[in-house]
Amino acid sequence: MGKAHIFRRQGSNARPARKQRRQIQPPVFTPPARRIRPTKAYTFQTASRPEAGNIPNEKAEYPMTQQIKYKRVLLKLSGESLMGSDPFGINHDTIVQTVGEIAEVVKMGVQVGIVVGGGNIFRGVSAQAGSMDRATADYMGMMATVMNALALKDAFETLGIKARVQSALSMQQIAETYARPKAIQYLEEGKVVIFAAGTGNPFFTTDTAAALRGAEMNCDVMLKATNVDGVYTADPKKDPSATRYETITFDEALNKNLKVMDATAFALCRERKLNIVVFGIAKEGSLKRVITGENEGTLVHC
Repeated sequence: MGKAHIFRRQGSNARPARKQRRQIQPPVFTPPARRIRPTKAYTFQTASRPEAGNIPNEKAEYPMTQQIKYKRVLLKLSGESLMGSDPFGINHDTIVQTVGEIAEVVKMGVQVGIVVGGGNIFRGVSAQAGSMDRATADYMGMMATVMNALALKDAFETLGIKARVQSALSMQQIAETYARPKAIQYLEEGKVVIFAAGTGNPFFTTDTAAALRGAEMNCDVMLKATNVDGVYTADPKKDPSATRYETITFDEALNKNLKVMDATAFALCRERKLNIVVFGIAKEGSLKRVITGENEGTLVHC
């Protein structure tokens, strides 16, 4: 092989030093200054239960427009109050007028539950039942209350008022079965709840059913709508000198043997401290006057 030739730069025997690489510093990232918005001051208040007549029910569909004395009521309607001038059944003009009166207070924000009787169609304790077994006759009377309840519901919906029928007897094709939590929910939503079929048991009147539902719904008062405008010292139809009581206690009514309602219903209201207002539903505006605390009917209190 040939000799290797080594080439060197002239004038120097040493290899020159390597040129150092330039150190490049990475850029330092500085985030933009965060814009701090001024904080708002919040005040927290403890929630309290609204008093009747002062604060509207927020869940109700209809706003309260004026002061009311009773926030949640149980209205007892007799079947006879739906007959009007007819001898039997349901009078159209009468039911429209009655439902219109109730609709007025619903629009004020009042929560309304209704127990309706069935005497305009069938009364189990009357001579109409004849020699029929009492329990059978009472069940037939309960069926009559269901018919009245459906008629009331239809009349309410015609006026644009939402209503629900709950029956103490199971008949799911035409009415819900009574359930206390659901009924209270409906009332809080501003719906009218119509309780049908009494207590669901024979030997109990619809007055007793009204007292029972009023206690279960935690109502402020039970309103008993009758054909007379209150409780009198005597029967005003027989004694022209009879005078109306504006207020009377449960004990006074018992001592004077005043027939406000049947004994079982009266005792239940007294025990549960559920006051009763007896008034005439046929008088225009009477229900609204009771709700606003005016001198209408008779207040039976503890």
